[in-house]
Amino acid sequence: MSGEADSVPVGSGTKEYGLIVIGSGAGMNVVGSALERGLRVAVVEEGPLGGTCLNRGCIPSKVLIHAADVVREAEHASAVGVHMRLDKVDFPLLKKRMWDIVLRGRNEMEQGVKAAKDIDLYGSIGSFVSDFTIEAGGESIKAPRIVIASGARSRIPEIPGLDEVGYHTYRTVFDIEEQPESVLILGGGYIGCEFAHFFSAVGTKVTLVGRNAALLPKEEPETSALVKKRLSKHVEVHTGADVLSIEGRPPRVGAEISTDGGKSVTTVEAQHLLVATGVRPNSDWLRPENTGVRTDDRGWILTNQYLETSKPNIFALGDALGRNMYRHTANYQAGVVEHNLWADKKLAMDLHAVPHAVFTDPQVGQVGMTEEEAKAQGKVLVGKARYSGTAMGYAYGDDESFVKVVVEHPTRRILGATVVGPQAPVLVQQVVNLMSSGDQTYLPLARVQIIHPTLTETLAAAFSQLRPVNFQAEHVHRHD
Repeated sequence: MSGEADSVPVGSGTKEYGLIVIGSGAGMNVVGSALERGLRVAVVEEGPLGGTCLNRGCIPSKVLIHAADVVREAEHASAVGVHMRLDKVDFPLLKKRMWDIVLRGRNEMEQGVKAAKDIDLYGSIGSFVSDFTIEAGGESIKAPRIVIASGARSRIPEIPGLDEVGYHTYRTVFDIEEQPESVLILGGGYIGCEFAHFFSAVGTKVTLVGRNAALLPKEEPETSALVKKRLSKHVEVHTGADVLSIEGRPPRVGAEISTDGGKSVTTVEAQHLLVATGVRPNSDWLRPENTGVRTDDRGWILTNQYLETSKPNIFALGDALGRNMYRHTANYQAGVVEHNLWADKKLAMDLHAVPHAVFTDPQVGQVGMTEEEAKAQGKVLVGKARYSGTAMGYAYGDDESFVKVVVEHPTRRILGATVVGPQAPVLVQQVVNLMSSGDQTYLPLARVQIIHPTLTETLAAAFSQLRPVNFQAEHVHRHD
């Protein structure tokens, strides 16, 4: 704590703090350590407290998507001899349950901030105006330590007519009060596929248009193919498509799209338009260059392995970095930043086992490298197994779900894993745990007793089927 508050003289009318945190999502995780040191903290947040995850992301979307999962599971039940009929979807109740958990979490945070005598909340966009100095809500504030957790916002593509029509982003789609008759989704990534699953399952006609040739293009090719196959049963999916123009206004918006390399042009219409074509940094608001914080050519904050920016004592975490944009990763990074804010010996990030999930139909869980990424780094073994090859997988009546694992040779170190099917995020978490323990190999799974029958046996089956994919080997010892 030496030399904290006296690094730069304070200008007239500038309020000084021990720490400024920009963003109230995972950034709030670092506040407690400053308060414990008797420091006053300023929190700058342009939106509601809790950040994207609580208010417009993970939590509200999964409350809705669970209902979609129940619908699809009921439909699939006929495959195992159970026939059910969907009576109705209570859309207002779905929305009420969603807002109940969001508002409860938000209100708890607001009450906690109000009750803390050493926290000042600035409810506006914050912009750096000089070294360690931020303008927020018409006030000037500064601190010798700053944490940037400013998140990201929707990237809106340049499509003729888009600015003239009403459209939703991930921030506003939750505000739709009545179940839509139809929805047009632009974007075949995580957000697009999750909302396509939700809206189609509750009875809305959904058209999804993706510019990339594959849905979820960053996943394994097998994953992308299966997600497209399953979603296409309920969703009109166009991949490898360019949107040429958009016109109209809700309740009727139309898009002219080009497919087959421009050979085919068609028009799709819907009541609502959701733009889910990725995100962009908030650095144009934040102006980090005014305090010496460097960004890349797209505006994402640059940091070292300790999450330090190019400006000493200014750290950054979460979506502001433009990679691994998951709340669990941001929470982990917040722990690293909280340590490094005060410690003499810095703690480096370890991101070799970053997991994520896509809650679409089917569910996807993934961690680490894909097969292609791993092959670019050396010799690898790949193992695959279908759910249906195990007793519990057969019980599910699912012939398409699978596990794929990628292992380094000859160390047996797990480099990555993909699970596609029921409980995929839960299953892949077991691989995450192995990748984060001991020598990071799969051997503990091969040696332990696995409850029979469970889907975990599919993981063990995948590791038992390891085969070389980019080298020749006479014999590969898998379990010794």
